Amino acid sequence: MGHTWDSYYYHYVKHHPVESNGPDDLSSTVRYQRDEVFHFLHYVGRFLLFVWIELPLYFARRNKMSLAIRAFMSELVSFASVYYMTKVNPRATTFVLMIPFALLRMGLMVGNWGQHALVDEIEPDSDFRSSITLVDVPSNRFCFNDGYHTAHHLNPRRHSRDQPVHFLQSKEAYRQVRALVFYNIDYLTMTIKLLQKDYMYLASCLVPMGDSLGMTQEEIAAMLRTKTGRFTEDDIQKKFSGTTAATSKRPISTFPTAAQSLRDFTERISGVIWVGPRRVNADISSRKTD
Repeated sequence: MGHTWDSYYYHYVKHHPVESNGPDDLSSTVRYQRDEVFHFLHYVGRFLLFVWIELPLYFARRNKMSLAIRAFMSELVSFASVYYMTKVNPRATTFVLMIPFALLRMGLMVGNWGQHALVDEIEPDSDFRSSITLVDVPSNRFCFNDGYHTAHHLNPRRHSRDQPVHFLQSKEAYRQVRALVFYNIDYLTMTIKLLQKDYMYLASCLVPMGDSLGMTQEEIAAMLRTKTGRFTEDDIQKKFSGTTAATSKRPISTFPTAAQSLRDFTERISGVIWVGPRRVNADISSRKTD
């Protein structure tokens, strides 16, 4: 409930773990000051208003036209279905489809902010140091071990029940690369405490490992504060040199209008859709399997 058709697959399997919170990630946090309320509201609002067209455009820029078309049609058909249902029974549609949709997407962004708010300032392109892990928290039992987010990025196809096993088997690697592991805190609380700038509370939840073993709580709080700084375009050029955004100098926060986005997407896919099924099949088969 709340998801549009296959949107979780397109975004959280085919897109987000691939870009791993880098500058080309549509849910990236690196261009935001991650303990500022205004930046957080900007982040959530942008996702709610633009992801339906930005995700197909992302796949089109990657020459993954099959995924672009499927993601676009998934959103289009879902929204059209909801609109039709409002004509049939507006009250039921509001409470069964529209409100869960809005709550879920907002909830996902609140959670993603907490998952990727603490990004290493030296090595932000590391899966270990651009996300966090939560252990010994009730939400892991009810949310498919979502707290093992670093493990999810390392292997997005790993089954949720295997995430704790991976963590236990790899804890030495987590220690060596100075990954951040917290206990007794969920992502919602993580986001709230970050926006409150309550770094002492966050420090009290950090699992001491590696360099943090000899640090005081005040020193840990100061260290965590350095992980929430906004990356400028110059920073991105230096630290994310392999990404499209780093080479194009185009800020991801520059929004296209809805009309511009639709026109851009239509121009990219028109040569595939309207020339007939033989061209479609040839185009898809010539590319790397999705």
